[in-house]
This record gives sequence, structure tokens and C-alpha cells, in this order.
Amino acid sequence: MKINWGTGIVLAFIGFIGFILFFVVRMNMDDRANHDLVTEEYYKAELGYQKEIDAETNANNLSSKLQIHKIPEGIMIEFPDELNPDKIKGTVSLYRPSNKHLDFDLPISLSNAHLLIPDKRLLDGRWDIKIAWDYLDKPYLFKKSITY
Repeated sequence: MKINWGTGIVLAFIGFIGFILFFVVRMNMDDRANHDLVTEEYYKAELGYQKEIDAETNANNLSSKLQIHKIPEGIMIEFPDELNPDKIKGTVSLYRPSNKHLDFDLPISLSNAHLLIPDKRLLDGRWDIKIAWDYLDKPYLFKKSITY
């Protein structure tokens, strides 16, 4: 039997559509590929997001802002002068988007308004820094992406 070019094009389209449908059905049935965009406890998670937003707003409303500087010894974090360093409690979280094994958290314990993250803990590349602290029972949050 001889197949002309029109029949070949139709068979190619049918094969392509079958190929795509196979992968669509396979991905929808596979438990490892769970792509739900909504969390199980959506409203509880939303309250957590709102607390983060409120903490960021508190940090932005300070008269002097938190500053981050790259220095040869590492990363220097300068807290606002209006805050008493002895009453600041919280954590500094550094996340490496390219390698989760490099992520680490540091507790904030200050004797002055500066906190130094040592150079030996930081590899060159992008870091997402998240500073969450409480001052007089009021939460504050600062987020920034830096390249070291």
C-alpha cells in the first residue's frame, strides 16, 4: 500500500496528539506530581502571611531603616539607632536558592546596634536574607536578596 503525503501529515498529527494526551493523562494520574496551588489549611496560612506583612510594615515605618553592608569580614547588619540593642530578639535567616544545604539561621544577640555575619559562612553567589526580630513585643521583618 502506498501512502501519499496528505495521509502522512494526518498520521503525524494523530501521533503527536496521542503523544501529548499520553503525557497529560500520565501527569494527572501520578501522585509524585502533585501540583495543587492551594494549601490544605488555606485560611490558617493566610493569617501567617498577614502577620509577615504587618511585621514588614512595622519595619518600614521606623524613622531609620535597617541597613545591610558587605564588608571584607562578612555582612554587617545595622539596626536602627532608635532601638535599644539589648531588647532586640530574633533570628537572621540566610537562604541559598541554588543549594538548600547552605541555608542557616543565626540568633540575634546584640551588645551594640551591629551584627556581623562572618565571611567564612558565606559562599559567593545569591543569598536571600530574612531578618525577623521583636522589640518591646512588636514584630519586625526585613527581607532582601543580596549577591555576595
